[in-house]
Amino acid sequence: MATAPQSSRLVRRVVLGAAALALGASSLTGCQQIAEAFNSIQGEAPGTASTATPVPQPVSTMATMDFDSLFSYDGSVSLTTDVASDLEVVLDVWAADPKRTREWTPNNEKVFGFAINAYDRRVDDKAVLTQKRRVYISSISITSQTAQTSGMVQQPFQFAADPRTLVPPDTLRSDRGLLLNSYQGGLLVPETTIFMLPADTYGITLQFSFGIYVEGTANDDASFAQQTIYQYLPIAIYNDQGTLNIVSNEPTTAPQG
Repeated sequence: MATAPQSSRLVRRVVLGAAALALGASSLTGCQQIAEAFNSIQGEAPGTASTATPVPQPVSTMATMDFDSLFSYDGSVSLTTDVASDLEVVLDVWAADPKRTREWTPNNEKVFGFAINAYDRRVDDKAVLTQKRRVYISSISITSQTAQTSGMVQQPFQFAADPRTLVPPDTLRSDRGLLLNSYQGGLLVPETTIFMLPADTYGITLQFSFGIYVEGTANDDASFAQQTIYQYLPIAIYNDQGTLNIVSNEPTTAPQG
């Protein structure tokens, strides 16, 4: 299945994030170094699996959407969280290599990119920073759970980091973390890799968790409050023939924990 074209909104965010990387080229040149840094601090080495435990099998809820995964169906997805009235944090994720998600199989490397940005809808996007309610990201972690025909579950992809270590040092930041709604763009990780999965895997769900500080009133340092955002990303995993190992019409269950 060919990857659907990226929306203009997603492209604009990615371009903004790329501009942020370019501004810090003296300290961190090119996307490859960021990708290497990101992959080097994953919790487990490529191909390493956690202890397997039997659980009920998550299955697809729509016959036209494998593993109930909009990401696998379109090749990209935007996940929005309202953190205050008219204030959004948006997680964009896209398939990088292979771009055709039907080529995401247990045995190959599956590369995706993601960006996190914040938008204050009370003001124009081009408004100066003092007019916007600022949002800082202080931490990010990603965990995973496989869906397998055997009924087993493993956690082959794990990651945790301070977002300030993933971007050039001249990006806007404070003791609260990395500023998401600056003119430089927010957090951009252009490439990171899911390595080998068990052979009977037909889906993997990533759980993104990030801590943020949200400004209650624009340009008011005393109005910040802390929150934690959770977003789930189901991803279909295909066999070498480009089909799932299992397809059903029962509802998918969300990962626990």
